[in-house]
Amino acid sequence: QKLEMLSRVALQGSRRLLTRGFASTGIPTPLESFHKSLGGKMVEFAGYSLPVLYEKDNGGVMAEHHQTRERAGIFDVSHMGQIKWHGDGCADFIEKCVVGDVKGLKPGTGLLTLITTAEGTIIDDCIVSKAKEGYIYMVVNGACKHKDMAHFKEQLEKHGNPSDVCMDYMEETLALVAIQGPAAAAATQAIVPPSVDISKVDFMQGFDTTLAGVEGCRLTRCGYTGEDGFELSIPSESAEKVVRALLSQPDVDVCGLGARDSLRLEAGLCLYGNDIDDTTNPIEGVLGWTMGGKGSRRRVEQGCLGMENFLKEDGGLKKVARKRVGIAGMKAPARQHTELYDASGENKIGEVTSGTFSPTLKKPIAMGYVETAHAKAGTDIMVNIRGKMQPAKVEKMPFVETHYYRA
Repeated sequence: QKLEMLSRVALQGSRRLLTRGFASTGIPTPLESFHKSLGGKMVEFAGYSLPVLYEKDNGGVMAEHHQTRERAGIFDVSHMGQIKWHGDGCADFIEKCVVGDVKGLKPGTGLLTLITTAEGTIIDDCIVSKAKEGYIYMVVNGACKHKDMAHFKEQLEKHGNPSDVCMDYMEETLALVAIQGPAAAAATQAIVPPSVDISKVDFMQGFDTTLAGVEGCRLTRCGYTGEDGFELSIPSESAEKVVRALLSQPDVDVCGLGARDSLRLEAGLCLYGNDIDDTTNPIEGVLGWTMGGKGSRRRVEQGCLGMENFLKEDGGLKKVARKRVGIAGMKAPARQHTELYDASGENKIGEVTSGTFSPTLKKPIAMGYVETAHAKAGTDIMVNIRGKMQPAKVEKMPFVETHYYRA
């Protein structure tokens, strides 16, 4: 009975998170009618109309969460921005805007990186891939994509609009679908050409391909759930055909944004606007690894906008007053802006940025920022949940073991 109650709390929290602050109508994705036909509970997220969950047998946030962890879930992430960069100078230019080693990528590989401001704070997190086909493929967050592109255009102008750099925003011509979970590889293998061996595709590798007979697609082995899986870029008019081909495979079902949120939180992954934003720098967000380790080219050479604000001249990490941490041990879910205190309960040391009831661990988990002196795993803290102090601990992330595939 208590588990059922906490499940309802988690569902309500997901709905609040995913519908907060948006206009009354959302832009439909190419899969809008498909979602509704399957009982999709449509909400507005990043200005788009997307399913938060499916009102059907085996539907709902908890069931869809377990579907992904145990079998495979399909998510519509067509709100994300897809950009193709062309020209001999695009890698050099992109490195002026992001902290990752784009020039060091081998063809067919990619990385998670951060777009930064002149002050060194985070504009967005994104995936950048060096396509074997000769372009650079970038996926940015849906709520940030127009801001991101305005920033890129501003930086292009500051660098004299180099003729060897071309940014091609794909607008609504491409849908983006993620299939995640242990059964994702087998399902995806069934829709690629016979010449493609999915078992040889490593995490963060990708290529242009045909999917379910649809040309002009791109496959990347990645996702945002902590599970093995793929993001599939598909011409919009053919998105439903590809999704239905995946759904015809064993152990595959549709899942909504509510489950995607609880899955990413269990995996310790940030939601932009909650856990990182333009007041956070990479060191505070514990995302220094996106630049490489000590002595890596990006940390030594720098050259990305604002890097001097969080890196020393030798590439070392500057000290910060607060850090992002995992939090567990409280008896009730702690939502965004819940205040965090030291073990005495007297001194405020930070606040929660994301929190939910973990369907996998069957307990509340959260992510937030605390003063650096309290950021070590195992540190006792207090959480002020609806006016009542509850004991908790700083915990290492991910909360749930990840299953990123290594060929």
